[in-house]
Amino acid sequence: MFEGVAVHHWLCLGALYLLAVGVALTSETRRPCPQLCRCNTVLLEVNCSDGQLTTVPDGLPQNTKLLNLTHNKIKTLVHQQFQTLTQLIDLDLSDNIMVIIEVEAFLGLQSLITLRLARNHLKIIPVGVFAGLPKLKLLDISSNEILVLLDFTFRDLSALQFIKAADNDFVFISRQAFIGLTSLQELHLDGCNLTAVPTEALAQLTGLRRLHFRRLGLTTLPNYSFRHLERLTELVISHCRWLETLSGNSLFGLNLTSLTIRHCNLSAVPYIPLHHLVYLVYLDLSFNPIAYIHGNLLEDLLRLQELHLVGGSLLCVEIGAFRGLAHLRLLNVSRNLLTTLEVGAFHSVDTLRTLGLGNNPLTCDCRLLWVVQRRPYLDFGGNSPTCTTSAQLQGWYFLDFTEAELPGLLTCRQPRILYQKPPEVRVDQGHTVVFDCNAEGDPLPSVTWISPQLKPLSPIGRIRALSNGSLEVRYAQPQDSGAYLCVASNAAGNDSLSLSLHVRAFPPSSKTPLRLKGWFAFPSASPGVNGNHNIPFDVKTLLVAGTIGFVSFFSSVSVCFIFMFFWSKSKGQIKHTATIAYVPRSAMASNNGGKGNTETSRFTMKLI
Repeated sequence: MFEGVAVHHWLCLGALYLLAVGVALTSETRRPCPQLCRCNTVLLEVNCSDGQLTTVPDGLPQNTKLLNLTHNKIKTLVHQQFQTLTQLIDLDLSDNIMVIIEVEAFLGLQSLITLRLARNHLKIIPVGVFAGLPKLKLLDISSNEILVLLDFTFRDLSALQFIKAADNDFVFISRQAFIGLTSLQELHLDGCNLTAVPTEALAQLTGLRRLHFRRLGLTTLPNYSFRHLERLTELVISHCRWLETLSGNSLFGLNLTSLTIRHCNLSAVPYIPLHHLVYLVYLDLSFNPIAYIHGNLLEDLLRLQELHLVGGSLLCVEIGAFRGLAHLRLLNVSRNLLTTLEVGAFHSVDTLRTLGLGNNPLTCDCRLLWVVQRRPYLDFGGNSPTCTTSAQLQGWYFLDFTEAELPGLLTCRQPRILYQKPPEVRVDQGHTVVFDCNAEGDPLPSVTWISPQLKPLSPIGRIRALSNGSLEVRYAQPQDSGAYLCVASNAAGNDSLSLSLHVRAFPPSSKTPLRLKGWFAFPSASPGVNGNHNIPFDVKTLLVAGTIGFVSFFSSVSVCFIFMFFWSKSKGQIKHTATIAYVPRSAMASNNGGKGNTETSRFTMKLI
């Protein structure tokens, strides 16, 4: 019994000893939470935000995985600032007053995945700052004052997938700034002071999938701006208030599925740069002063499903504007200046599921009947179209109409041409003729002119269709004669009127010709009376020809004289006499057939 009590006593002492040792070890390894911070031992999170800290606090637990240092007054990060936090995954230093980050400040954070440095006062990032971050995938340096990205700034971040660098003051991005970013998928850049797209720097990012540009200081996007980015699928260009045009090959080499150009200064849809983007699914051109979507110019975008053009200056969507877009399911043209949207603009309305047409000055007539008829299948995005320019229906929503009311409310009136002048006009050659073609109808009909060769006449050329519906024939020629057809058309039908033009040629010249007889014979001349050839000459033409001939002859003689004068000067002293030897004819006759010497004579000649 005594032995049992002793054993029990020793067991209790052993348990107490082990408990004491455990408590000692626990207190030794678990440090208290730093002052002004909140620690979560379950999530291994340390939250030191809003603590008025001027430096990174000491004594941070070594097993910390999440460290929040936002909204403090930290100004500098020193060399190996976080070397003991080898298990840290997420570090947030946003919203401080950081100006300097020393080289290798993050060395030791071998497990770090996310690093946020947004909304500080960084002006430059020295090369080597990001050394020792082999697993970093997200870097946020947005809303700083960074001016330059130097060569090899990110060379140690081979695992980085996402860079957010918007709202900075970039003036220059070095050609090799992105060297080493072999895994980068998405890049956000803000270059309000950049005068060129950093094409050479972007060429290093061959695996880039998404690129966002804001506030570029360009008026035109140059050709081949994004070459070597074959894997890029999403391009966003926004808030470039000076960007007016895209060069024809500015998007060449890209295989985009999504393109956004918002809040810029494009006055027209960039049809030519878009035509090769056959994989494009999403297109957003909102908040640009685009006035027209022309017909048959988007048909290359075979896979397009969504088109957004919100908040622009859109006046007209022409017939055939979306021809070829067989998969278009969303069209948003709200907050524009459209008075109508005709069914003929679409390839097919059967695929359309969402239509943004609100906040437009719509005229509710037969052109919008298709919208009302398809309202059970359309989503108007919570903003139903409203009749604003029809006195009878002003302020009505499309959804308020019943099937019984539609035939009497949404109506159109067929065009009728009003013409009071004679249908035939005769003018002399060289005069200008204007044909008027006034038409009435509801909606107001458009006027087209057809030439005698049955071809539509354009607003350009000597014979042109004017914007007011008239036809102008300037400096009329005999070949302009014929019947011109005026066609007025609207959604309810058309009306036509044929107008004839006869142009009288100039009469023959009344000038009296100069006739030369006799010895002037030309093959084309007709023989006159008594075998004489009468050739008409215009006196003025003859005088001009003679003058030109005399001037040409005099010029040639003068050039030859000057040439001979200088040539003779170059031969030295000029002889003023010449001796000429000759054989008299009598001497030659006497010696004819005989032998002997022939006697020669000489005479001297004075040269003037």
